Amino acid sequence: MKKVAYTSIRPTHGLNLLSQEEIYKLSNPSDDQYQLFRECALAVLNTDNTEDDAEQILSDYSDFDIKLTLQSRGVALEIFNAPAQSFVDGKIIIGIQKHLSSVLRDIVYADFKVLNGSDTGATITDKVFHILRNANVVRPNVSPDLVVCWGGHSIPREEYDYAKHVGYELGLRDLNIITGCGIGAMKGPMKGAAVGHAKQHVRNGRYIGITEPGIIASESPNAIVNELVIMPDIEKRLEAFVRLGHCIIVFPGGVGTVEEILYLLSILLHPDNKTSIPLIFAGPESCRGYFSLLDRFLRQCLGDDISDLYQIIISEPDKVGSASKKAVQDVHNQRRTNSEAYYFNWQLNIAPELQQPFEPTHENMAALRLDPTLAKHELARQLRAAFSGIVAGNVKSFGIRAVEQYGPYQIHGEPELMAAIDELLRVFIKQQRMKLGQGESDYKPCYQIV
Repeated sequence: MKKVAYTSIRPTHGLNLLSQEEIYKLSNPSDDQYQLFRECALAVLNTDNTEDDAEQILSDYSDFDIKLTLQSRGVALEIFNAPAQSFVDGKIIIGIQKHLSSVLRDIVYADFKVLNGSDTGATITDKVFHILRNANVVRPNVSPDLVVCWGGHSIPREEYDYAKHVGYELGLRDLNIITGCGIGAMKGPMKGAAVGHAKQHVRNGRYIGITEPGIIASESPNAIVNELVIMPDIEKRLEAFVRLGHCIIVFPGGVGTVEEILYLLSILLHPDNKTSIPLIFAGPESCRGYFSLLDRFLRQCLGDDISDLYQIIISEPDKVGSASKKAVQDVHNQRRTNSEAYYFNWQLNIAPELQQPFEPTHENMAALRLDPTLAKHELARQLRAAFSGIVAGNVKSFGIRAVEQYGPYQIHGEPELMAAIDELLRVFIKQQRMKLGQGESDYKPCYQIV
């Protein structure tokens, strides 16, 4: 692999001014903030990388380093042994430089301004808002136009092209895109929307990528992202999606996509939520069976009424675009009528249990209550945690290490519920939706259904 031995750049976003304490914490190899900054910076410099094994990436670039140095005109970033793909003729790509500045901005702000103090439901929502406001993602006086696109990073070309076509239809309708910032079904809608925006002469198209430290190494930002936000953990990342988005489209994906769906359904099923979030499942004709399986899984787990919360559109990207535009207009009208903020869904009630970080240890995974007698929103929350743990075991460095040390996660529950989960996961393995390039013959499960 090619590397650039050394370069020095200045941060953008006004972050060339940092305090002595901030510089020390981000430059001291024994400090957790330094390790966090280093790993996130490496992920950004790996933009568009097709490797989704965080441990492998860290191993390949074990000699990578990034340091902050104080100079007469502010702070400089010194970068050693960086991936060569982020440079052109020895100079760093401007978009990559801005992403590095975003990483620095969000880590500094979260550590010094946000992650101190209590973590009640209201304060966590405030923290999510403060991070997004600091990143200039929430903007007043802008009509609703943000469509969240979820879907897998490990998808075949046909599904990627479909997601790109849908993004094109969204761009033609002046809609902007939020994704998890990675490749596959996250990159496709952004790339398509960029073309749609160009045709409509939209010069300020927004392609917002929201990630978190645990996933960014395995899902490096794609090249289309022009607003990158690093949330402190997966729960705040998920909350940012649902509070920012005016409509959500789900493309075919793996366990991470199902985790996102279950998180959202847990919110929509909560009795304290009177309004919904428009939710569309969309894919090419080849994915008709995928969505039939997903629909059956959700009905088996959460009851037939769950299908009232989403619509499924197979093929017809233009129909997905029209349905999304109408959904966004409906949200616009409803919020204007009720004098609610366009830029942040304050009215959404998110249970405190969904906001607290779930740590996927072997003990916590085995202790999950996967019991159909639970209230539907609570069962959806428990199921979301189970899929979150499988994501960690698949691609997150701490999860991979835990599975290597202690063996697969044990997932217990009511037999029919376990059978539904097992069927879904077996299909994901067969369709190579668990890890990039790993199908049924070479994927080693990080979980065991008991």
